[in-house]
Amino acid sequence: MIDTAELVLDIEGMTCASCVAKVERALDHVAGVDAVAVNLATRTATVHGRVDGTAPLVGAVIGAGYGARPHDDHRDPADEERSWRRRLVVAMPSTVATLVFAFGFPAASWAVVAAWIVATPVVFWAGAPFFVHAIRAARHGTTSMDTLIALGASSAYAYSVWIVLSAPNGSVPSAYFDTAAVIVTLIVVGKTLESRARATAGDASRALLARMPAEAVIETEEGERPIALEDLRPGMRAVVYPGSTVPADGVVLEGSSSVDLSLVTGESVPVDVAPGGEVVGASVNGHGRLLVFVSTVGGQTRFGAIVRALQAAQATKAPVQRLADRISSVFVPVVLGLAAATFAGWIVLGDASAGTALIHATAVVLIACPCALGLATPAAVVTGAGRAAELGVLVKGGAVLEAASRVDTVVLDKTGTITEGAMTLGDVRSLGDAPTDEILALAAAVETGSEHPIARAVIAGATERGVAIPAASEHRVTPGVGASARVGGMVVEVRRPDGLDGDATRVVDDVATGGATPFVVRRDGVAIGVVGVVDRIKPEAASAVTRLRAMGIQVAMVTGDRAATARAVADGVGIADVTAEVDPVQKVEAVARASASSPGVAFVGDGLNDAPALAAASVGIAIGSATDVALAAADVNLLGPSLAGVPAAIELSRRTYRIIQQNLFWAFAYNVVMIPLAVLGAIEPMWAAAAMAASSVSVVANALRLRRFVPRDTP
Repeated sequence: MIDTAELVLDIEGMTCASCVAKVERALDHVAGVDAVAVNLATRTATVHGRVDGTAPLVGAVIGAGYGARPHDDHRDPADEERSWRRRLVVAMPSTVATLVFAFGFPAASWAVVAAWIVATPVVFWAGAPFFVHAIRAARHGTTSMDTLIALGASSAYAYSVWIVLSAPNGSVPSAYFDTAAVIVTLIVVGKTLESRARATAGDASRALLARMPAEAVIETEEGERPIALEDLRPGMRAVVYPGSTVPADGVVLEGSSSVDLSLVTGESVPVDVAPGGEVVGASVNGHGRLLVFVSTVGGQTRFGAIVRALQAAQATKAPVQRLADRISSVFVPVVLGLAAATFAGWIVLGDASAGTALIHATAVVLIACPCALGLATPAAVVTGAGRAAELGVLVKGGAVLEAASRVDTVVLDKTGTITEGAMTLGDVRSLGDAPTDEILALAAAVETGSEHPIARAVIAGATERGVAIPAASEHRVTPGVGASARVGGMVVEVRRPDGLDGDATRVVDDVATGGATPFVVRRDGVAIGVVGVVDRIKPEAASAVTRLRAMGIQVAMVTGDRAATARAVADGVGIADVTAEVDPVQKVEAVARASASSPGVAFVGDGLNDAPALAAASVGIAIGSATDVALAAADVNLLGPSLAGVPAAIELSRRTYRIIQQNLFWAFAYNVVMIPLAVLGAIEPMWAAAAMAASSVSVVANALRLRRFVPRDTP
C-alpha cells in the first residue's frame, strides 16, 4: 500500500489565476490525490495523497497544457529572469528601429518593408514563449494570459502583412508592425521585472537551504574524507571542525564546543555541547572539534522540517484569493468575447475601417490582466511567510496569515510560555515538627528517577543544600496529581496541595503567593511539609504582553497551576484576566468562551496538555521549546522560546493581509477602469501592453515591501 506523502512539482507555462485553477483541477483528478495547492508566485504545485511517484502528476499537468517536473530545491531562480533578459536584448533595439522606420519615414514604402523585417524576430523569437504556451493551451481546449498576448501581437502583425501584400504599387500602406513589436517588447520587459521580483520574494527558503554545507567530512577506518552532503547516511560519524556547519542531526561522540543554533531556534546565545549532547543540522560549530554520530539526514532533520514547513506555507492560498480565482477562471474567454464585440461594434456602429477596429479590439485583449489578480495573494503570502521565517516564525500557510490578521485576543499558557519552564527549588516549609531537611530528603527520594521538571528541581535543590537523599522503592506517578514511593518502610507522597485546612492551607497559600508552585509532602498519609518550586518569568514576557495590548489585543492567561501562583505570575507581566487550576479540557473550554465574543483568538502554549487548546483556537501558536505534539497542533511555530515572537507574528500577519487587500483592490480597479477605455478606443495597443505589464510588476513590488518588515519596539 502506498503511504500518504507530500510531492512538489515545478510547473511551467502558468501566467494567471485561470492557469492555476486548470493545473489544480488536472492534479485533483489523479487517483490517490487528497489535496492540491498550486502557487503562481513560486510556480510550484504541492500535492498530498497516496500517489505512486510524480510520473502520474507530471502526466496530468502536461495533459492540461502545461509543463511539469519534480521540484528541484537547488534550481537557480534567476534562470527565468536570464531567459527573458536574453529575449529583451534582441527585442529592445529591434523595436526602437521599427519605431524609427514607422515615425521617421512615414511616407516611404521601403520603411514599411524595413519595419516588417525588423519586427519579425521581435514577434516570433522574443515573443515565442507566448505563442508556444497559447498553442499548447489551444490544443487542450483552454486559454490563458498568453492567449491574449499572442492574439494581440499576431493580429497586429498579420493585418500589417496583409495590408502590405495587398497594397497597390507605389502606395504607402498603413501598417502596424511597430505596434506588434512594441506589444511584445513591453510585455517582455514586464516579464523580466516580474521574474526578478518573484525570485526575490522566494529568497527565504533558498537562503535557508544555502546555509547547509555542500560537503560533510566523515571518519572511516582509513581516516577522514569529505563526501557530498547527499551521500551522508545515518550511522556515519561526521567530523565538524571549528567554524563549520553541522551537516545533520546527531549525537556528540567526542569533543566539546559551543554551537550557534540561531538559524534553527532564533536564539543568538550559543549552546554548550559535550559527549552525549545532541546537535542539529545547519547549526554552526564554535571553538572545538566535534565527532558526531549522524542520526538523521536530509529532509528528515529538524532543519529540513523547517524548510519544508516554509515551502508548504508559501504554496498555500489565503481564503481571500478565492474570489480572484473564480473571476480569473472565466476571465480570458470573456475578454476574447468582448474583443470580438469591440471589433464588430467599431465597424457597424463606429463606421471604422477593419484596421482601426482591429487595433481597438487588440487593445481590449492586451489591457485585460488576470496576471495581477493571480499574483495578488501568492506574492504576498510567499514574501510574508519568508520574512516570518527570517524572524524565527513559521506560519503554516496563507489561511493562517489571514486568520492571524484578525486576532484580537491572545490566551497564554503559563509554564514554559510566560515562564521559562526551568524549575528551581524555592521554599521548604514544615507543617509540624519535621525538620525542613528531612522533608526535602523524603521529597527528593520520591522524585528520584523521574525526568519531570519539578522532580529534577527538587532533586537538584536537595543536592545543592547538601541533603542526603535516602533510597526509595515502589515509585509510582499519577499524572496531574503527584508521585509516591516507599522510603524506609514509610509511604511518602509528593502531591498537589488538595484537601488541606487550617494552618496548612495558609502555608500553602503563602508559598503560592510568592510565585512558587506548592506541593505537599505526606508521610503515611499525614501532611508534614510543603515544597515550593519556582519557575522564573521570561525576561521578555512583560514587554511582549505590553506590545500585544498596544496593538489593541486583549491578553489572558490560563493554567493548571494554583490560583495564587498564577496570579503572582500574571501580576509580574501585567495580565489581569487569569483562569487557573484547569485541566486540558478546561483550557479548550476557556478558548471557546473567548471565541464566543472575539473574531479571532490565538492560544499560545508549549506542552503536551496544550495541544487540544492549540488546535481549538483560531490560531494556535507553539513556543519553540514545545513538545512535538504541540508543534503539530499549532498553526504558527516560534523557532525560539521567546514570547516576543507572538506580537511579531500577529503584526506581520496584519501587514501581509493589508498588502493582499491592496493588491486585489488595484488588480480589480485596473480592469474595471482600463477595459472600458480600451473598448471606447481611448488606449492604443502599445500602451495597453505597457499598462498590463506594469500592473503585474506593481502587484509583486507591493508584496516585496514585506521584506523590509521589522517588528515594532515595545512602547
